[in-house]
Amino acid sequence: MSFPLSRRRVLKGLGAAVALPWLESMGPVRSWAADDKAAAAAPTRMAFLYVPNGKNMADWTPKEEGTSFTLPHILEPLAPVRDDLNILTGLTADKARANGDGGGDHARALSAFLTGVQARKTDGTDIRSGVSVDQLAASRIGDRTRLSSLEIGTEAGSMAGTCDSGYSCVYSSTMVWKSATQPLPKEVNPKLVFERLFGSGGDAERKRRDSLRKSVLDFVREDAADLKGKISANDQRKLDEYFTSVRDIETRIERADKLPPVKTPDYAAPQGIPATYEEHIRMMSDLMVLAFQADVTRICTFVLANEGSNKPYPFINVSEGHHDLSHHGNDPKKKEKIRDINRFHVTQLAYLLTKLKTLKEGDGSLLDNCMIAYGSGNSDGNAHNHDDLPILVAGKGGGTIQTGRHIRYAKETPLNNLWLSMLERMDVRIPFLGDSTGALPGLNG
Repeated sequence: MSFPLSRRRVLKGLGAAVALPWLESMGPVRSWAADDKAAAAAPTRMAFLYVPNGKNMADWTPKEEGTSFTLPHILEPLAPVRDDLNILTGLTADKARANGDGGGDHARALSAFLTGVQARKTDGTDIRSGVSVDQLAASRIGDRTRLSSLEIGTEAGSMAGTCDSGYSCVYSSTMVWKSATQPLPKEVNPKLVFERLFGSGGDAERKRRDSLRKSVLDFVREDAADLKGKISANDQRKLDEYFTSVRDIETRIERADKLPPVKTPDYAAPQGIPATYEEHIRMMSDLMVLAFQADVTRICTFVLANEGSNKPYPFINVSEGHHDLSHHGNDPKKKEKIRDINRFHVTQLAYLLTKLKTLKEGDGSLLDNCMIAYGSGNSDGNAHNHDDLPILVAGKGGGTIQTGRHIRYAKETPLNNLWLSMLERMDVRIPFLGDSTGALPGLNG
């Protein structure tokens, strides 16, 4: 091509706008590496995945430090991507602690996870927390993509009422805060997430497409054919793989719409959501991958279940509620079931990371150009402690992170120091975030 293809190029059709994945024809973009003097093949993305109620820490924390660590039982599903992640021990969310406010550890754990700010204890409308790291990044670089950020989850939550020891339910179900008083609710319906990523023209155009029963790709076919005549054979292959992924998710969403929800004694999936929890998580994970692949957004948050969730897991032979089990009182059988729930969640993380790793981008993979943070604002759910948190970060951050290690930090190291370091790798440099004391050292070796 005579001129590089614009990264803002989208394929357009009747009420549809399909963003493109990164293609060689788009040329290089600037990178954080080497003080912005080097060029990289693709932009860096960041995501934050949250799981509730802490972990069975004895089966989470590796015994060895450095590169020669062994994955404990909970982390074993990550074996295929072991060398693509860092397990970080010793980080603390101090503002999830009571600090004079009494009970409410679950509400504070989620609300402080990305903010590092003590939530105001209230069950009314005068809620207050702090700006979350994802929204700070979105305010600085969100104008580079179609969506400044994407907020998804699998468990709906109330934005009013009391859910935890006098705290508003918004704290237990919302991780993202655009401002100190403006929480951003997550979307739990995959179909609506898909429409947000690829739809345009409003409800009327969406209903028209649905009535015609066509794929969103059918409406941009002509534009896509014109593009294919202008790009390399390698880019054409990548475009075909991307379109296949888009159509696969469409098919799964259509199938989910037609299937009845699975009912369990304590939990029933809302209508229009996949019948199984595992499929729900994986569909949302696939949507995140598509959003990053197409550069629709570079910032995503994903709450796998609300803090304090009492969801049962009968499909892994755990019929008791998660929150009830987290108060295990050191009962070995209860701790074993908590371990099984923890491993199930990590298995879903492994699915996401493996998919990111299989997608080629530049000289590496899509995972290489990501920073995927995973963890909880609680450590041991029985003790409700918020130090020594279960945290890991996957991906090389565009070549700025050395992976394949278990890193142990000094006790009481603020979790927000990690977020500050991730912001730097997104070209966002600020002196502090919440209770941070400085950027987290050691990520680049």
